[in-house]
Amino acid sequence: MSKHGRILVAMSGGVDSSVASVMLHEQGYEVIGLTMKTWDYASAGGSSKETGCCSLDSINDARALAVGYGFPHYILDIRDEFGDFVIDNFVDEYLAGRTPNPCVLCNTHIKWDALLKRADKLDCEFIATGHYANIRLESNDRYVISKGRDENKDQSYVLWGVSQKNLARTKFPLGSFTKAEIRQMALDMGQLELANKSESYEICFVPDNDYRSFLRHKVENLDEKVAGGDFVLTDGTIIGKHQGYPFYTIGQRKGLGIALGHPVFVTHINPQTNTVTLGTHEDLQQKTAYVKNANLVKYASITEPIEAVTKIRYKDAGALSHIVEENGLIKVDFHHSVSGIAPGQSAVFYEGSDLLGGGFLA
Repeated sequence: MSKHGRILVAMSGGVDSSVASVMLHEQGYEVIGLTMKTWDYASAGGSSKETGCCSLDSINDARALAVGYGFPHYILDIRDEFGDFVIDNFVDEYLAGRTPNPCVLCNTHIKWDALLKRADKLDCEFIATGHYANIRLESNDRYVISKGRDENKDQSYVLWGVSQKNLARTKFPLGSFTKAEIRQMALDMGQLELANKSESYEICFVPDNDYRSFLRHKVENLDEKVAGGDFVLTDGTIIGKHQGYPFYTIGQRKGLGIALGHPVFVTHINPQTNTVTLGTHEDLQQKTAYVKNANLVKYASITEPIEAVTKIRYKDAGALSHIVEENGLIKVDFHHSVSGIAPGQSAVFYEGSDLLGGGFLA
């Protein structure tokens, strides 16, 4: 009988989840490793060597580590569920003129559910991942996520959608460590190659980071359907033709092919008219945002305005704001204007280091 019970650990083959699994193993948990295959490179239309968390090399690396430490390892094929939900949403969002946030959807609707279903079958009380975040149970009986100690690696932003029910069975072993410390642990384990593994910041199913090529691969005759629309200024003046509205994002400055003698940015995308509006940096500034499909983490509801730091993108430093629930949405009133609010991206709210919750920018 293990000291702490049985735990299912999501293992990508990378240094973070690998060290997390060994850490829990050495703490006395009965560890079972699980690698989820969410996609295959051929279906993504990629042109280079398959890499990343779903490659055969990564799966083999995860299995070799598990075998070396004497705990079981399984592979779970969730390509159908992942493709039907995450990839279809990714394509649909771009075609709707929005900028999707696939990692949040995957965590919320695919990975956690898949992990817990398999955990139940394997009689595991808990699941664990290699995210840099912390979790605790508050006196109000709510499980609260807080930022990881390593501010540069904190991943709480992509975890806002995980439900209370699922958080109750979740552990984040790496939350109190820095990335440098985790790499050193891998070296101390004798895992030189693992310790030196590079990180990928791309979307897992777009490993070459070319989402435009991915959209063309997934949508038949996409260029014919969307090319030739107008670039317009904020007053409606037509100033040129674009290559297709799905190939642009709010705040984009480079690659527009427009020379006006001063910098211009994408400020609005209208799929109905196939127009892309360009404006100045000042035109990107907004003081109010509305957030849909919100999930609250720290509190069950927000009936009175709460001062929070709101992040509108993963690497955003965040901005002071007041948030309140209003007509099924969360209204965000920023203390000062923020730039580049992109519909479809996540807005995530913090109270100090604690994750209040988040949702998708409407």
